[in-house]
Amino acid sequence: MFHYLKYFLFHIIGLTAASFLFLGDGWVIYGLIAVFSTYIVLDAVLGDDTTVPKFKHPVILTTQLWFALPLLALITFAFLWQVSSADLFGAGALIQSVTGIDVLASRAEGGAGVAFAAIILTGLMIGLIGTITGHELTHRTWDPTSLFIGRWLLAFSFDVAFAIEHVYGHHRYVSTTKDPATAPRGRNVYYHILRSTISGNISALHLEKERLNKTGHSAFSLRNSVLRGYLMSAFLVALAYLAGGVEVMLLFVAAALFGKSLLEIVNYMEHYGMVRNPETTPVQPRHSWNTNKRFSSWTMFNLTRHSHHHAQGEVPYHELRPYPEAPMMINGYLTTIVVALIPPLWHALMTPKVQHWDKHYASEEERILAQEANAKSGIRSLMKAA
Repeated sequence: MFHYLKYFLFHIIGLTAASFLFLGDGWVIYGLIAVFSTYIVLDAVLGDDTTVPKFKHPVILTTQLWFALPLLALITFAFLWQVSSADLFGAGALIQSVTGIDVLASRAEGGAGVAFAAIILTGLMIGLIGTITGHELTHRTWDPTSLFIGRWLLAFSFDVAFAIEHVYGHHRYVSTTKDPATAPRGRNVYYHILRSTISGNISALHLEKERLNKTGHSAFSLRNSVLRGYLMSAFLVALAYLAGGVEVMLLFVAAALFGKSLLEIVNYMEHYGMVRNPETTPVQPRHSWNTNKRFSSWTMFNLTRHSHHHAQGEVPYHELRPYPEAPMMINGYLTTIVVALIPPLWHALMTPKVQHWDKHYASEEERILAQEANAKSGIRSLMKAA
């Protein structure tokens, strides 16, 4: 029973974030700090989870994923309500009548700092609730319901194109120069966010055009799932506009773009500096940075077990193995995100890991590719090893 319940931590975090957004004022700021602190502290003290339990009722685990869509819709509504001047659908009055808490008065006391914290908290939830679950669901190409829900989850971060590029592009070319999401050695994370976003969308459009051409259809039609994805995101933006005009719409766009940025930061972390020849070497567990930190694993549907995921992309999250012998990230996901956002600290911690990978994980061919990557990295210690 516990192994089913542990994945509901994901939903508890989402509901807690929505509660903070409704409470407003300082609660939004405290909630943001609490979420980051919880991940960083618990990943540090709880250690690794290397269990692979057997599940007799996998339908429960799939249903847990589907719950992410109404949960993210609730979080987004709470955000729009918080940054709007109107009491949307009478939510504030309803909360006060049930709990006795005057959330409308609390909202009125919030300022620019609260609005900024709300953007970051909502963007974090779009990444956590939306992108992580959307990633898992859009891999289930055999299940129309999962694909439908997964694509709508990705629409909140303007990234339905991810469902195409990630599954059919990234998984094929990961850890090579052909993959937009794989950051070469020495790249700055902020540049990577921009570069990977643009290149990833171009790749998705190209892949979808190839698919449609094979069936005799034009890429400029609603048969194009990437274009439909853009329309899905535009629909959400339009709802934000209806909720509070241009200002509320722009605040939602900011939260969505932050959620999208988190995806690219995670891509940066998961494959930074890896090299591989796609023509001669299939993807193996050693071509992804892994982590088995317990709290991240339980609340992110084992996204942390990235080495196995890339070795066998069709395996559902609850069957992923921990691969403790795989190359390891700095720590859990949010901790590593914080480190990645400080480039000098990132390179100081990751350069030794990359050098260790070259020595202990790379094949002979990959060591040659690594030397070429080191020479281009701009990092002195790597360039010396080239």
